[in-house]
Amino acid sequence: MNAQVDTDALIAMRSCIQKVATGPEYSKDLSFEEARQAMQLILEGKADPVQTAIFFIALRMKRETHEENKGVLQAIMDASNRVTANVAELVDVADPYDGYTRGVPASPFLPAVLAACGVPAVSHGLNEVGPKYGITHYKVLKAAGVDVSRSPEQAAALIENADAGWAYLDQSAYCPALHDLVPLRQRMVKRQVITTVEVLVGPVRGREKTHLYTGFVHKAYPPIYAELARHAGFDSLLLARGVEGGIIPSLQQPARIWYYHDKGGETFYEAQAAEIGIESATRAVPIPDDAPPAPVRGDEIATTIDADAVAAIAADYGLAALRGKRGGTYDSLVYAGTLVLKHLGRHDSLPSAADAVRQALDSGTALAHFEAAT
Repeated sequence: MNAQVDTDALIAMRSCIQKVATGPEYSKDLSFEEARQAMQLILEGKADPVQTAIFFIALRMKRETHEENKGVLQAIMDASNRVTANVAELVDVADPYDGYTRGVPASPFLPAVLAACGVPAVSHGLNEVGPKYGITHYKVLKAAGVDVSRSPEQAAALIENADAGWAYLDQSAYCPALHDLVPLRQRMVKRQVITTVEVLVGPVRGREKTHLYTGFVHKAYPPIYAELARHAGFDSLLLARGVEGGIIPSLQQPARIWYYHDKGGETFYEAQAAEIGIESATRAVPIPDDAPPAPVRGDEIATTIDADAVAAIAADYGLAALRGKRGGTYDSLVYAGTLVLKHLGRHDSLPSAADAVRQALDSGTALAHFEAAT
């Protein structure tokens, strides 16, 4: 942030903080425009860092409204370099940016699997951020040999390339101003509104339609994400109650899947992995017992395992699954890919969609698409 604080920004931030940080009885909600302006000042480096932290924490303690969420998201979208890929439709695979700590993630490989099934896809994220400091798409894909530093234009070109059809785009490339807040976010310890909205920026869009596939844990979030997704311009939403808030539901238990089409109202259905022939003794791919421990951070929320080391394990598991090796990662990719293909209407049943995903994996097509974007 700038060493000299803008006086007008100081006054504007003070006004917002006075509204949202006056206790449980007297705090007031911000309008869309007030929230957007505050976030814009923060992204421009004009806001005092202490006020910025107070603003985020006060919003969180008050509980953000739809208008506040949308205002913050709009400011981030305005500050982002968003591009359109020359493909009719695109699936945006949006996992939590703070990653995973309780299992070995398979989702970084899903965009390549979708591309192999004829569905262009993009994922996005960053290296690491609190409060979890987990295993991220960035870490896994980098360990698997993918260039994680591409520009939005380069990512769009890969998606347009029929041999690849997918790409990863880092927050540092599409919104450097937001990425510059990572150190502050980590000092704040607790999650902020940014954690909720950053997955909805949609840095790459399809020419005609863009579909958002993301996840949640807490029951209150489906209407929040649906409202934000419509505001962000996503034509459809696929929202899974996934393990650790990710996109892949438990391989053991029934999963609630929320969705909307054509920016309409959201509804839900229940899915089970057993419907498509998946039987698992664990909810997700377990982290090996001998995984190295994480550096000591003094934070009970942060992961206890070395995220980079487990990311390398996830890369090995993912590449093996793309070669057709059966197991938890393979099943996770089948499950997630099946949900997407059914949501898009590419297949009229979950079993039929699952067959298509397994064919893409077993034939080596998914691996070829993955390698084309490394």
